Amino acid sequence: MKDFQHESLINDPLHGYIPFISSVGLPEGEVSEQRIIDHPWVQRLRQIHQLQTAWWVFPSAEHTRFQHVVGVMHLASRAAEALYESLSEVCPDVPSRAYIETLLRMAGLLHDVGHGPFGHFFDDQFLADFGLTHETLGRRIIEDQLGPLLRGVRRNPRGRLEAGEQLDPRQIAFLITRPSEEDTDEAPRWLQMLRSLFSGLYTVDNMDFVLRDSYMSGYNVRAFDLERLLHYSFFSEAGLTIHARGMSALVRFIAVRADLFRAIYFHRTVRAIDLTLRDLFADSKPHLFPGNPLEHLDAYRQFTEWSLLIDVARWPQSSDPRKQALGRRWARFLERDVRWKMACERTRFFGLGEAEAASVFSRESFVEQAIREQLPAKLIDLPLRIDLARHVHRPGTKGAAAGQNFVYHPATRRTRAVSDDELFQRTPRAYRICRVYAETSEHDAELAAALDRIIGPGSEDDRTNM
Repeated sequence: MKDFQHESLINDPLHGYIPFISSVGLPEGEVSEQRIIDHPWVQRLRQIHQLQTAWWVFPSAEHTRFQHVVGVMHLASRAAEALYESLSEVCPDVPSRAYIETLLRMAGLLHDVGHGPFGHFFDDQFLADFGLTHETLGRRIIEDQLGPLLRGVRRNPRGRLEAGEQLDPRQIAFLITRPSEEDTDEAPRWLQMLRSLFSGLYTVDNMDFVLRDSYMSGYNVRAFDLERLLHYSFFSEAGLTIHARGMSALVRFIAVRADLFRAIYFHRTVRAIDLTLRDLFADSKPHLFPGNPLEHLDAYRQFTEWSLLIDVARWPQSSDPRKQALGRRWARFLERDVRWKMACERTRFFGLGEAEAASVFSRESFVEQAIREQLPAKLIDLPLRIDLARHVHRPGTKGAAAGQNFVYHPATRRTRAVSDDELFQRTPRAYRICRVYAETSEHDAELAAALDRIIGPGSEDDRTNM
């Protein structure tokens, strides 16, 4: 009979019932998945929105990082079910299926554990000051804060680790961190292959957030064909490979993800909120957190959107004049009194081999200078903000994060890089949405004309697995 005693369920609107190992009836010394799920480091993700600032624009998109990581844990199990057999064929030294599935589940659950308030915004506006991302910070949390517990996890709903196997927190940390030039080849080949499930083209992370964010925002209730993607995926000698019959589903997924960025994450009002928050956050940073989170992990565990927004709401009553002034600005922000209004926008697509970095759209300062040179003299000093929203459809063919996805063509019985596939090559490499924001709409026509005059023909990778 199935072991119902040790299993509990989470009911999820996307994935249905998500099973996990509960703490009831486990042998002494064994750590349940429930204990990791209920740990304060994971539970704090309930207080960080999944959609950064877009929930101020899309009222139903109030979901959090916690719901997302539980979904990613579940998709990790589905990936293990679909891929373990082929992984064991190309890597005979791979641990047991129960080990691999448990490893992937914990990596899925913990991949966002390092996030701070406002998610990726916090990466750019705070963690970058200390040379960190939420992934590098999460790596430290996994190894140092959660490591002893993770070593005690011995089963998942589908199986139990074999005698002598013990979960390695360093392997979990390896999986969640985007490949970089500083990486060594010390990791076993099977672990390097599994990393593509967290930093490749279609990952357990981005497959969940595309489905979840589409559903919760009202954008699309069934954004792409998850079943087909998993069905036609396997590990070959090259790495994570998709059968040619699944390529249309993969290209569809890439296109939907890009559309989701345009429609939701890069919505004009969302980006206006981000611009306003950027100014406010820059002035508030010294009062929000004491310094490098690596040196204040206990304080960082308590630092969430909830704690931040409660703190700044009290600042107008502060005895510190600087905090009072900042508190009044935060009050306006929380009332959605957004300073910047979009005047015009243009989208520039970059294909493989196009010099994105050489484009005028590579830096906001370049665009602003060029626009001011095209404006009438009376508008030279008009308050402006330039926003360059950038999305990478697919990683370039160079760099540490490249070369993780392959396609198998049955007619030729050949496996080659996905980037060589004709269908895939039709997909742009990246795009940038250039928007000009002003404080009023009075000069929209002049700003649009100036932007039109500077547009001409035109790469770096994302810093994290977003």
